[in-house]
Amino acid sequence: MNNNRELRFRQVHLDFHTSPAIDGIGSAFDKKLWQERLQMAHADSITCFSCCHHGWSYHPCKVGAMHPGLNFDLLRAQIDACHEIGVKVPIYLTAGVNNRIAECEPGWREISPDGRWASWVQSPLAAGFKKLCFNSPYLDYLCRLIEEAAHLFPDADGMFFDIISQGQCCCPHCMRDMAADGYDPEKEEDRLRFARKTLLKYFRRTTEAARCVQADLPVFHNNGALLEPGNRDLLPYYSHLELESLPTGGWGYDHFPLSAAYCRNLEHDFLGMTGKFHTTWGEFGGFKHANALRYECAAMLAQGAKCSIGDQLHPTGQLDESTCRLIGAAYAEVEQKEPWCRQVSSAANVAMLSNHGFKKPLQRNLKSETGVSRLLLEAHIPFDRLDDGNDFSAYKVLILPDDLRPDATLQKRLADFVDGGGKLILSGTSILKQDCDQLAFELPLTFEGLATLFPNYINPAAEFAPEGINTPFVMYRPSMNIRINSGKSLGKIHEPYFNRDYRHFCSHQHTPNHLEDAGFDAGLLDGQFLYFAHPVFILYALYGNVILKDFILKGIRALIDDDLPLHTSMPSQGRVSLLEQKEERRYIVHALYANTMLRGMKSDAFVPGAYPTAPVEVIEELNPIHDVKFSFRLPREIKRITLEPQGLEVPFQNCNGQISITIDKLICHQMIVLHY
Repeated sequence: MNNNRELRFRQVHLDFHTSPAIDGIGSAFDKKLWQERLQMAHADSITCFSCCHHGWSYHPCKVGAMHPGLNFDLLRAQIDACHEIGVKVPIYLTAGVNNRIAECEPGWREISPDGRWASWVQSPLAAGFKKLCFNSPYLDYLCRLIEEAAHLFPDADGMFFDIISQGQCCCPHCMRDMAADGYDPEKEEDRLRFARKTLLKYFRRTTEAARCVQADLPVFHNNGALLEPGNRDLLPYYSHLELESLPTGGWGYDHFPLSAAYCRNLEHDFLGMTGKFHTTWGEFGGFKHANALRYECAAMLAQGAKCSIGDQLHPTGQLDESTCRLIGAAYAEVEQKEPWCRQVSSAANVAMLSNHGFKKPLQRNLKSETGVSRLLLEAHIPFDRLDDGNDFSAYKVLILPDDLRPDATLQKRLADFVDGGGKLILSGTSILKQDCDQLAFELPLTFEGLATLFPNYINPAAEFAPEGINTPFVMYRPSMNIRINSGKSLGKIHEPYFNRDYRHFCSHQHTPNHLEDAGFDAGLLDGQFLYFAHPVFILYALYGNVILKDFILKGIRALIDDDLPLHTSMPSQGRVSLLEQKEERRYIVHALYANTMLRGMKSDAFVPGAYPTAPVEVIEELNPIHDVKFSFRLPREIKRITLEPQGLEVPFQNCNGQISITIDKLICHQMIVLHY
């Protein structure tokens, strides 16, 4: 790992963005009560505030300005109280937004290409935080603020910088420097490239400032997009990674596994970050069910991560008792499980290639990768997510998302992978070269361009037909027109009578299909290749069509079923991961199950001061599932199997190297440990 200080498992991220209109800041802080509440929460690290989004510091300072309602060094009191009981304290500084500075120095604000000041709200009459430009003198101010905090708190256990982004800024500073550096501000691509250059300058200078006292101080810069594949040039500025992913805050429950699938193969220790809130950050008095936090923390462990739970401190400086009990219920379980979660690595033999990680576009589109991830999670197929810095040799199967067209370098790497016995799953335009509409792979098919009539329909071949379906089913995006020359066809394409427009349309949505097929194939299964002619992963991400999922997975299993390291009878809402503790000589299978429910609704009604409403995916009950079957085919000889942390021995059957077990009852999370 890059960081010489291993992350702790049970962290709290304690937000404290506090209005200057509130007095009595920290007035209820009591060292003993603070310590008792942290112990109640089973927390071993807590991030406390130096400077918040409002722009106020929570300690005496000369560069910044102490909160007008604070009359003592609150951050010092928090650090000292925590260190007395062995709890670490990284300190937080806002970076990308700072309302006090934005109001004092409006010339430092970020300006969007349409001439508006960048902000979390559009109107100056609305409540919200104001974005600052890292190419303005603000960066100099920020670095001085950071250096001051580093000198004031040399015993801090790290620094956390927030809101790390640089938009297509057209402020006078950026317009001047773009012109001087040869960028054309009228071109979006040039604005994006200059923004990236500015961002790299921010990373270099703020990281240097943070480490002006402690040369190895842990440093983290918070922006989820920067932790996606394709950003390895930023990793030297991180000591570790924190993956902000609040399921009820808009991220959902499938966001974190996709991010973790990439990050766990980096050399950085990392943690997942959820929140105790029913919704998202900034919610006072909001609580999710304790069972939801139990599940979310278990899901972090299952992906090889440590845990962090977001909370926010009341202006009086007193930790909320209900929140600490809520967190404590989850963290007491994490504490028991830690011995089986340290120094783990992925044991998956399936991986998807990240579009962004190979093409490195300046703007992200994750729909196809999201579709791959959801399919594999629901099918209980452990997987990793790769960029161009990863080695392919550890995997038996690689998946190219719908729109990843390989360049010459990637073509060569994939050809070598196949020559070595690897298998490829392709879809949509991923069979084409990046620079021209020619096949990138030697496949027994003829490519005849993009379908012009859509949506078209798949009449599946019997082997790949979804259960109960033997007639054409609709596909909501155009396919590639292909005719296979050998191998197995996944089915035939049926075209609609015509495209829908004002001149001719049929019914409410789209035109029905011809009964005769169009002569094109829905895909190909041949040797080491599986190809879907439609962008099936984007379609699954957008529509969640169960029929489509069944079709895709039948194709995938026909290609790779014998290669998979595990199978299980868990329902589709179950989640499974496969990790390895090499020093302990054991595999750790994490099995999770919770039934999520969508509650609440979107409302267009405006209520002054109220946060906009939206459906929230919640977990309440943790229902057991019974007689859950698992089978394993692993490269090492398994000598015994235990359930942990219970320490129970599990009888198993070994038939020609395939290990089979049955778990009588599974509630929420179970670690199955296979000792070799």
